[in-house]
Amino acid sequence: MSKFVPVVLAAAFFATPVLADDFVLVPAGMSFDDATFAVESTIVGRGLQVEYTSHVGEMLERTRADVGSDVTLFANANIYLFCSATLSRQAMEANWQNIAFCPYGVHVIERPDQEVMIGYMRRDAPGMEPVNDFLADLVAEVTE
Repeated sequence: MSKFVPVVLAAAFFATPVLADDFVLVPAGMSFDDATFAVESTIVGRGLQVEYTSHVGEMLERTRADVGSDVTLFANANIYLFCSATLSRQAMEANWQNIAFCPYGVHVIERPDQEVMIGYMRRDAPGMEPVNDFLADLVAEVTE
């Protein structure tokens, strides 16, 4: 019986779907300040509210020396978090575990001496397609 255990484990491993999220980044074609204004305006313009703005770039720079680092990761970096009741319900009715991805975030990132990028996480989980499409459209609108 013990010789069947590896076969069963291998079958279980290969039967499990592999999901791969992608961090999608698009050149903003504008300054950091203009990009943050455009992202916020586009979110609000679609009838949504920015629930929280994470100033992750400022936090990392402020705490850089405290954690013993001399690396400046970002010149600027903000994450705009928001939720859509319609999209969230659609995604969670397809798969209740999609609650793990709410709220949704759009990132505005400026690395030292590099152009500003706008990005989002494209989730590969079943039921997240409408959210992925919404985020892709939002970023496309900002960067047009």
